[in-house]
Amino acid sequence: MKSTKSIILGIAASMAMASCDDWLDVNTNPNTPTDVDAAYFQRLPHIEFYTNSAYMFAGMRTNMGLGDWTMNSRTSTYGAYSQWEMSTGPVTTAYQWWFVGAACNLNDMIESATAAGAWHYVGAAYLIKAYGFMLMTDLYGEMPYTEALSTTNTPKYDTGKTIFKGCLEDLDLAIEYLSKSQDGQAVPLATGDYYAMGDVNKWIKMANLFKARWLVKLSKKGVGSASDLKYDADAILACLAKAQTSNADNVVIDHLDNNSSSHDVLGWDEPVDYCPLYSVIGMNSNYFVTKMLVDNFTNFAGNGVEDPRANHIIPWARSMETVNSPAGLKWSADGKWRRSEGVDMNTLIRTEGAPYATSWGDKTPWGGTGFYCDSETRKGDTIYVHQRSGSKGYYGGRSLLMWHDNKKGIGDDRSAISGTFHTRVSSPGWLATYHEACFIKAEVLFNKGDRNGAFEAYKEGIRANIDLMNEKLTAWVAEDNSLADCPSFVPMEQADIENYLANGIGTVADLTLGKIMTQKHMAMMFSVEQWNDMRRYDYDEEIFLNWHIPAEYYKNTTAQTQIPLGKHLRRWAQCSHENNYNSDNLKAIGAEVPGADMSAPNWNAAANVWSINVWWDSDQE
Repeated sequence: MKSTKSIILGIAASMAMASCDDWLDVNTNPNTPTDVDAAYFQRLPHIEFYTNSAYMFAGMRTNMGLGDWTMNSRTSTYGAYSQWEMSTGPVTTAYQWWFVGAACNLNDMIESATAAGAWHYVGAAYLIKAYGFMLMTDLYGEMPYTEALSTTNTPKYDTGKTIFKGCLEDLDLAIEYLSKSQDGQAVPLATGDYYAMGDVNKWIKMANLFKARWLVKLSKKGVGSASDLKYDADAILACLAKAQTSNADNVVIDHLDNNSSSHDVLGWDEPVDYCPLYSVIGMNSNYFVTKMLVDNFTNFAGNGVEDPRANHIIPWARSMETVNSPAGLKWSADGKWRRSEGVDMNTLIRTEGAPYATSWGDKTPWGGTGFYCDSETRKGDTIYVHQRSGSKGYYGGRSLLMWHDNKKGIGDDRSAISGTFHTRVSSPGWLATYHEACFIKAEVLFNKGDRNGAFEAYKEGIRANIDLMNEKLTAWVAEDNSLADCPSFVPMEQADIENYLANGIGTVADLTLGKIMTQKHMAMMFSVEQWNDMRRYDYDEEIFLNWHIPAEYYKNTTAQTQIPLGKHLRRWAQCSHENNYNSDNLKAIGAEVPGADMSAPNWNAAANVWSINVWWDSDQE
């Protein structure tokens, strides 16, 4: 794996942080860039880019199996994921972008930064190493770790326990180095860092949040000391006390819409500074919100108060309300925008070819120009609005709105659709947030019996997430005032926020763990932590409100072969690279994996591997 380390250096090797127009726009040696030319401060932005992309790609793909989003096609890769019919194609990208794009540069960065006394870079490297390898064990369970960055081409596999313990130790090293003063001649962290723009305190708080995030995953290991990899509520709370205490401490990537000259070199050839979720969702058609998502954002826990975030998560289409418009749809105050309905995955609606893809033109039932579905039986499916969004920099369009009749937005204004908050080209990347810290605290305190403390943290987490969304909404409208016409972009009103917090989330007296975990799920959309939480609590329908195994699963014999009845989606199968080039080591580790079918030629290629628990999700010592 280490032999691939120079591939990333084929693009620009340095940063010009002052302009923020192009994160990776200066090449030390433009003719023959090599790993020798790249200094520690030149490696860091590349490592950050590929690590962030790996996590966000994994977040999108795991989310497709959790009930919030689906596709209109049951047979497309991610449409199939929505019914728990899994395939190995999508499991490669996160693995490849982590190992080939990021991890293979870490040792060289640590060595050169150590030689220069650039301790903050050393600390950042250890934090990212922990973050990336924890992602690998979250997804795949077992993985090369202790030998992964060595010179061997066939590194041995390590157990999930070994990886988990090593990641915690690397976080401690990260905090140690980040807390040191750099040597006087060392390059400041701000020169190479676009995660926290060189703010060392934010890096330390991020490390403590990650420790809390990971220690809470030990809930199935029994109560004990965190040092023994047991569930330790006091250790989690101690980490949170040193993590974010307000949104000012957040680590947020301000993704850009400028189609920069620097593109990735791992085959996608996409700009390095736009939101990775735009690449996999936002620029694509026919991803839809589900009824589960809509119900949670419009009538949380049956309280009858709409979440002010609903308008920004659920997509909108330009439309015109008339006396003949279907009842029950949500319209903007001026009647010019219509909000999507959710696809009910508790029914077999997709087996009926729904939602049918929406088109734009003059084939409407009334004979005019507008949205229509070219199907005699599914004409009404225009109530479902897919979430594709537009772009100025990437597509050369007029705004972040997507014009349905022309991808560059040079079309009929009546054909516009809004996209959704998290998947636009310039949507923010939330690496470490105060709202996550609040929800972890609320969960831990609730399980300790501190209902008052839990409710205070729960409410604060919701408020923090709303405020953080509002920061970006305000920025989008300030950058392009034409967006203020669309409800998806209009910042949330303070009166609506206060009403929701007072009347829409419940009270101390009726607080449940389900409310805490569902609100966390809503706030952390497209995060792998959503899947981690659902596995920790065994997909409990009382813990994750409105969630059910999709009805199609019970009709899909392939899905039931991969995830047998009574089981749940617990891991990804390994990608083809490991099966093809490191198969002996992959096969060998199966002897230490409870549930692995060692009678099969390759336990990891068995149909039901997707239902085998990873180490932290089990009671295995």
